[in-house]
Amino acid sequence: MSVLSKISNVLSMLEYLSSGKKYSIKELSELLEVTPRMIRVYKDELEKAGIYVDTLKGPYGGYVLNQNIHVPKRFITPKTVIVQNKSIFNSVNRAIKEQRKCFIEYYSKDRKELSKRIIHPYDLILLGDEWGVAAYCELKEEIRHFYINRIQSIQLLETFYK
Repeated sequence: MSVLSKISNVLSMLEYLSSGKKYSIKELSELLEVTPRMIRVYKDELEKAGIYVDTLKGPYGGYVLNQNIHVPKRFITPKTVIVQNKSIFNSVNRAIKEQRKCFIEYYSKDRKELSKRIIHPYDLILLGDEWGVAAYCELKEEIRHFYINRIQSIQLLETFYK
């Protein structure tokens, strides 16, 4: 099994459990088309990441998630989405993880104007067939969506948001 399929299966299992429904190991193994042993491995991997899955014992037992976990839909895409500048994509991803403000230079839709903004990136999202970032924009004082491929440059700032 490749690392990517393992990650995909762990995320799929997390998505199933996020519904709040209790799943038996057998149900999860059938849904993910893996052995029951692999379901236990996936549970261990989630717990290493700080996502604790409760085990209910007995004949009607199973796994249940008693946490509100947001499973980003960005991992479940119907087609491959091309990112022209992977370093900007990775910087945005890092800023989201570290909750850091960013200074960006961003092209307008027609690529004629370049604006300078400070954003608080919250999540990577799909905007049609392109990656984007949902972020609070200090210039506009509201949540805006920015296309990754229109970000000319990005600088992670030493200031954080909550």
